[in-house]
Amino acid sequence: MPRYYEDKPEGGACAGLKEDLGTCLLQSDCVLQEGKSPRQCLKEGNCKALKYSFFECKRSVLDARSRFRGRKGY
Repeated sequence: MPRYYEDKPEGGACAGLKEDLGTCLLQSDCVLQEGKSPRQCLKEGNCKALKYSFFECKRSVLDARSRFRGRKGY
C-alpha cells in the first residue's frame, strides 16, 4: 500500500517506494515469525509488487525518455 507524506523531505527519485518496500519486508511473516533478514525474504519473493515498482522507478531515472513521460512510481 502506498503511503504519501506531505511534510517529509524528498530523499531522491524513488524514496517513497524504497521506504514502502522496507516496511513491507519488516512487517512480513518471513521476518516476524521465521526470524530471517529482510534481504533473505526479498530474495525468496516477498513483496513482489513493491520490488518490481521500485525496480521500474530506478530504471526510469536512467531512461532518457522519462524526461518527456515523467518518472514512474510516486
